[in-house]
Amino acid sequence: MRLIDDRNENHGVVPIQKALQLASDRELDLVEVAPTANPPVCKIMDFGKFQYERAKKEREARKQQKQVEVKEIRLRPKTDDHHRSFKVRDARRWLTEGMKVKVRIRFRGREITYPEIARDMLSEVAEELKDIAIVEQAPNMEGRTMLMVLAPAPEKK
Repeated sequence: MRLIDDRNENHGVVPIQKALQLASDRELDLVEVAPTANPPVCKIMDFGKFQYERAKKEREARKQQKQVEVKEIRLRPKTDDHHRSFKVRDARRWLTEGMKVKVRIRFRGREITYPEIARDMLSEVAEELKDIAIVEQAPNMEGRTMLMVLAPAPEKK
């Protein structure tokens, strides 16, 4: 196996017994870092410290990730323009804050026989918000609801 010590010095290809002896002399662990290499590469290190630092890096990476929140607006085919304008105003605020917005129209009873009403309503909402949003998912039926997803538009330079 190829051996690298705790000071990152390459000892070349050495037998396993010698590598284990070097690790125990320094009171450290022998860790296989590249098992698929030919010959395999092992490193002398403090494995507990290595695991701790790797977990710390992963936590930092998760902190840096941006979670995209999805808000939802629920409407009905009979929702009037005034009520819809309140909902669109909320959606505009959420989109400017960087959140995605689901616009859901729920059908009840025989309303489902007129999906074009909901499709028109969704296209009007998309038209009102086209200056700050793009349609990420076009209107489609899911059971008794019609759903459309809006995402914040990328900023123009």
